[in-house]
Amino acid sequence: MTSSLEVRAAVAAALFVCLTGGPAAAWPDRLEGHGGPVRGLAISSERSEVLSASFDYAILHRGLANGDSPVLHRLIGHEAAVNDVAFVPARPLAVSASDDGSVGVWNLDSGELVTRFMGTGDKVLDVAVSGDGRVAAAAIWDHTARVYDLDTMTERAVMRGHSGNVNAVALAGEGNILYTGSYDGTVRQWNARSGAQLRTILKHGWGVNVVRVLPDETHLLYGAQDGAYGIVDIAEGKVVSEFAPFAGPVLAAAFDVERGIAAIGSANGQMRIYRMDDWTQINEYSTAFGPIWAIDFTPDGTAVYRAGLDDFVSLVHLEPGAPLDIAQTDYPRRFQLKKDLDVGERQFARKCSVCHTLTPDDANRAGPTLHGVFGRKVGALPDYPYSEALRNSDIIWTEETISELFDAGPDVVLPGTKMPVQRLRNDEERAALVAFLKRATGGEQGND
Repeated sequence: MTSSLEVRAAVAAALFVCLTGGPAAAWPDRLEGHGGPVRGLAISSERSEVLSASFDYAILHRGLANGDSPVLHRLIGHEAAVNDVAFVPARPLAVSASDDGSVGVWNLDSGELVTRFMGTGDKVLDVAVSGDGRVAAAAIWDHTARVYDLDTMTERAVMRGHSGNVNAVALAGEGNILYTGSYDGTVRQWNARSGAQLRTILKHGWGVNVVRVLPDETHLLYGAQDGAYGIVDIAEGKVVSEFAPFAGPVLAAAFDVERGIAAIGSANGQMRIYRMDDWTQINEYSTAFGPIWAIDFTPDGTAVYRAGLDDFVSLVHLEPGAPLDIAQTDYPRRFQLKKDLDVGERQFARKCSVCHTLTPDDANRAGPTLHGVFGRKVGALPDYPYSEALRNSDIIWTEETISELFDAGPDVVLPGTKMPVQRLRNDEERAALVAFLKRATGGEQGND
């Protein structure tokens, strides 16, 4: 006798083949090259290319074809972690969002930064681009969203009215309508030309992290901090499809419009795949190794790439029953505490290892290598793009100055620095960290 589980598996397999057209192409299992966790991801079927945004302050622009993914450009220009990135349809441009408070526009033919829209300096978490490629929008933690004209490279409108950070944006109507999701628990609709609020679409209560407009532009998908997500009828302002919530916040969603499938990911490593015509769940995947911050479909719709705490992007095959390949995750990661570390090494793992190496190679991390740091002048490594504050500093790194950096904080010792504000006020732990750094970096190396 055939079990109900076998029946469901057979139905899922049939749906998968029907929707995607067959087995997966030979996509690379990993997209490597970042020096920190990957926060944002976008795949262009039109260009057969990938963009990935990272904590390492960089965006990697890659090809994606024939089982290979060569890096075309490393896009450098942000001064803090990059949280999101999007292709501009029908144009060789990309748009990015960063913790440095700016929205970047990039030329993908040259790899050069075209412009940066500077707001109030608050974190920019999400970006969206209109279907005609003429308008971009950004979700900002100053409680606003902003809309930009990509023809004139100017700011068009500022949306004010949310009482909390704006976490998500989505454009519709050829860029004339904007939807926003906020920490205040609402999804709102705006005139993207004037900045006027049109109406509140949803009052969820918990903060909203994800907003995506469906292809019919009469419905949208929302995802929230309490793990809830659903489909909203925009005209009625009513949730018309609700799903079993995730065990953690909803952080990511992607649509394959051509094949009519959607992927939704969460902070606890769960990802669910749906058929969009009736929102039947096709499959569910789970990993124990951290959040899914970003997901997008491969051009043939047979797999998705996911991004999270790893400094690479991982492939997930969508064949029914295929699990997330946990072997693709190196665990524990370098910044996650391992057993049997001494106090100094433990503090390095917690405070420094995400951004810095101890070897001559900087491994594309956000900060310069610490190899030979003792005796070196601040801002002295020739190939690292230091901030002006560090380039102009006369400080020499010694046991005393490094200790002061962690005691007072980099914002006090080096005003204007790009370094994250981290302090270590415990005298014994700070001394242990400095002692470990001196051992691990080669001690006094001189000014190099």
